[in-house]
Amino acid sequence: MRDHQAHQVMWHQIFPEPQRQGTTLQSQLRVRLVDAVLDGRLAAGIRLPSSRELADMLAISRNTVVLVYEKLAEDGYLENRPRNGYYVSERYLHQQPPTPAMAQPNPGAASHAVNWQARMQSEPPGIKWLDKPEDWQRHRYPFLYGQFDPSLFPIADWRECSRQALDVSSIRGWAPDAIDHDNASLVEQLIKRVLPRRGIAARRDEVLLTVGAQQALYLVSELLVPPGSTVAVEDPGYMDARNIFLRRGAQLVGLEVDCDGVQPDATVLARAQTLYCTPSHQCPTGITLSTERRLALLEWARHHDGVIIEDDYDAEMQYAGKPSPALKAIDHERRVIYIGSLSKTLSPGLRIGYIVAPAEVVLRLRVLRRLMIRHPATNNQLAAALFISHGHYDRFLHQMREELARRAALLIAAVRTHLPMMDFTAPDGGSALWGRFAPEIDTRLLRQAAFEQGILIESGEAFCLHDPGHFNCLRLGFSSIQAERIEPGIAALAALLPRCRRRSSAA
Repeated sequence: MRDHQAHQVMWHQIFPEPQRQGTTLQSQLRVRLVDAVLDGRLAAGIRLPSSRELADMLAISRNTVVLVYEKLAEDGYLENRPRNGYYVSERYLHQQPPTPAMAQPNPGAASHAVNWQARMQSEPPGIKWLDKPEDWQRHRYPFLYGQFDPSLFPIADWRECSRQALDVSSIRGWAPDAIDHDNASLVEQLIKRVLPRRGIAARRDEVLLTVGAQQALYLVSELLVPPGSTVAVEDPGYMDARNIFLRRGAQLVGLEVDCDGVQPDATVLARAQTLYCTPSHQCPTGITLSTERRLALLEWARHHDGVIIEDDYDAEMQYAGKPSPALKAIDHERRVIYIGSLSKTLSPGLRIGYIVAPAEVVLRLRVLRRLMIRHPATNNQLAAALFISHGHYDRFLHQMREELARRAALLIAAVRTHLPMMDFTAPDGGSALWGRFAPEIDTRLLRQAAFEQGILIESGEAFCLHDPGHFNCLRLGFSSIQAERIEPGIAALAALLPRCRRRSSAA
């Protein structure tokens, strides 16, 4: 009896109660068995519980256990002895490396330790981050920008395209190294179906695929922003672009933003060799750059031999009015480097971006990309190409625009009702609303107070080029919050405002 109980305890330690959500039961059972075999908890020759016994122990289907046993026997982890059951095989046990001896402390060796702080390059001044809680999805009111909403993602369509990308014939196409080219079908879909919506005509040798827009920015900065050069940026603006330029050793000058977008201040631009901007939906205000100012920026680039880096931020999500063509579309002198992204539209975790630039620039960028990651995952490239070519992408964009327009309307109505003191411009696209309070309101205090009540907002200071600034501003994203929670979330946020005045003003 004791042996039987000990036997049960051992198996329960190896096979804890399975999770009923997430990965399949077959996958969980297989992982538990393989781990136990490879780390030595199940030695060669140990007989496993019968399929019926293990199924009863875990309260799962016997067929699930049988399928896992059979597959592990095919793979050599288990051995099927007819009429006697399954046993742990010896095939993989000899591959385990010996356990390393624990290093013993040596007091006399302290003077020879590496001073890692001295070895590492320090962060340049001016670096700012916009962090969010790792468990943001557990918060009741996540007014965060650009986060994944599983209720909107076309899971079935993407899974089907991924399955097709894993066909034997497809794997043969994407499995080899691809350092000097990208998936031809995805590049073709971008050229034929995605870029024309932005008014851009491009050749294959003018397109480079990247691991999201972030890597695209890093590559372009590495190639075109030399240390000591001056980059003009929007203020407020996208902090990670600023961080990348600062790491290159560039000097930053700010261009103010108003109701027509970034202001082409001639005095500021005269000091710059490069301009970074988000003309479609400015980050973070969401404002679309006017046609007159687009022409003024191109005129600056032409007269001052400047280069413009266009980050086409939220361009596909235009749900009010007619979208303006990209700056790249009206650039006749090839001075605009265009950065786009599929992952911003679909899901941040997909990390699929692209650069459109003159062929000679793309050639050099490809060399830099090779030194960094060789190339993005080609199976994901093919899945994205299938997703676009099958019409899923266009249908998804249509559904997203409708849903974001609905959520934007709910947010605007809630803000006007509960936060009438907040100044804002109603967005015509994108998935965020930028608001400004009176100077005595400190949105850093509001962010902290809101966090304690399960409300996540983004205060404005991280978007500001210099301190202090925009401490009375905030960004409210609405792509990741359920529509029915928008109004109660804003009402709860409004109740916190009296606690968030600057101390100097309150005194």
